[in-house]
Amino acid sequence: MAVASVEYRPVGWGSHHWEVADTAGCRWFVTVDELARKRLSEGEPLAAGFGRLRAALAAARDLRDCGRMFVVAPVPARDGGPAARADDGFAVAVYPFIDGQGFEWGEFSSSAHRLGVLDLVAAVHTAPASASRHAMADDFAVPCRDELEAACELAGDVADCGPYARAVSLLVRQHAAPVQRLLDRYDRLVMQARAAPARAVLTHGEPHPGNTMLTADGCWLLIDWDTALVAPPERDLWNLDPGDGTVLDAYASATGVSPRPALLDLYRLRWDIADLAVDVRRFRRPHAGSIDDDKSWELLTSLVKRVSS
Repeated sequence: MAVASVEYRPVGWGSHHWEVADTAGCRWFVTVDELARKRLSEGEPLAAGFGRLRAALAAARDLRDCGRMFVVAPVPARDGGPAARADDGFAVAVYPFIDGQGFEWGEFSSSAHRLGVLDLVAAVHTAPASASRHAMADDFAVPCRDELEAACELAGDVADCGPYARAVSLLVRQHAAPVQRLLDRYDRLVMQARAAPARAVLTHGEPHPGNTMLTADGCWLLIDWDTALVAPPERDLWNLDPGDGTVLDAYASATGVSPRPALLDLYRLRWDIADLAVDVRRFRRPHAGSIDDDKSWELLTSLVKRVSS
């Protein structure tokens, strides 16, 4: 690609993004991920995080190749893969630039939005087996869980590595009992999920509004496939359900698979535990008190209070 211009785009959460124009007049959307943030634990090699990312993005490519045109998948790198290593610690993926309406994390913009995404999710779950050939299976591991458990058990002073370091230590130790109950409940639900491996399907992982787009011709798209895994279908359904059962009933009608309440709870809990663990890790490492730090601290304290109530 002969690059004519590169412009940073501060959008989304978790990856770095640029809009790139080439000399032929084509526009591209480039994402860069820090592989250290893709690890499940501090001691895991960066290559393991890259392997999971590459497998997830390859599944997106396979989905699109088998006719799921709503999948915004990366274009192949020179080696044919969906992403490339850069300076060892980073992964780069290149996508076609999509003109359309984007959305934020939170509530769906309308019932039509929610049901449109449900249709996409059902199409992913019923895709041919070839779409899952590169995807990894959900092992139910929670990133940085070891750091969260260590913070619950740590007594005494902690390293003063930033403005929230001591505060996060105190916060977690004060709420250690409800956090541990949350982890124990999650582990019991994982055992139920493991008991039914035949229900597993290819899943997106985070089909929330922020990972959707609406094109000018009224087509819904699913973006950000870095969390794709073979997993119970509830992994994609827990956040689609508005609480009245309508979406779950519609999914059952479309696929013949009835969602299980216990596994919906499993993935609700996993989302909360992952948020807790990642933010606790953030503040147990050197940090400067940036705007991102301030926002993360606000979200963390709110989450801890909610799971402790």
